[in-house]
Amino acid sequence: MGVISQDPMPVLANQPRAYGDALVVAGKVSDRSRIRDLRQTGALKLIFPRSYDNPNLTAVAINTAGGITGGDRFFLNAEVGPDAHLTLTTQAAERAYRAAQGSGHVSTRIRVANGATAYWLPQETILFEGANLRRRLDIDLAADAQLLLVEPLVFGRLAMGETLRRFALDDRIMVRRDGVPAYFDGTRLAAGTALQRPALLAGARAAAQVVMISPRAEAMLPAVRAHLSAQGGASLMAPDMLVMRVLAQDSFELRQSLLPILDLLTENQLPTSWRL
Repeated sequence: MGVISQDPMPVLANQPRAYGDALVVAGKVSDRSRIRDLRQTGALKLIFPRSYDNPNLTAVAINTAGGITGGDRFFLNAEVGPDAHLTLTTQAAERAYRAAQGSGHVSTRIRVANGATAYWLPQETILFEGANLRRRLDIDLAADAQLLLVEPLVFGRLAMGETLRRFALDDRIMVRRDGVPAYFDGTRLAAGTALQRPALLAGARAAAQVVMISPRAEAMLPAVRAHLSAQGGASLMAPDMLVMRVLAQDSFELRQSLLPILDLLTENQLPTSWRL
């Protein structure tokens, strides 16, 4: 139950770095999900908003360094015990800034036990000119565990007139169920011109993917499709696995598409931070 990286980044001499490491373990106590273990160090902190009418546990991650740049390393581990429910989100949009040297590394690992549910619902990650970001999201589900994840990305802030010409993104998501790979997504981009390609973003400045693994997935498909714009699509990869992708011109338009869908899939339990 450690939080030591399996893929350490090299130490860069004379370069300021941010480091953050956190672990949260959720367990079912009576009729509520509660913290069983919590460890945190460095620039990654977790807070737990109180909710008297929601028996589920919500953890809000805060990057006190204010963003990610070259050489930074952040590790988040979460474990959800049998029949517990844990929602992980972020206080605000994450920012990947210009990297003078090396890449910023963000690694998240989530283990979900039998009968448990995990919601991975971070707000947008915004890439700035010159950003160099390497992310890994690894989720291990027990055979009857449930999952909802969203990963929104914004390539420069349109309202601020930002255009990305040079950046690097190496982003991978792996979901295993009962030890068997169930979903894999990999993105590697290294130049702003790639965003214009029809097979990638076709000029869009924001994108998101949503994955739901739940017995409710098939029943949710028609309602999800009803909320999608022409730049979005949703399909079933299995009777209990729904996958959705959506493109947008900016982060505001992306949120307008995502919010009603996430409200639907979370049964109106979307974290408050998404509406601030």
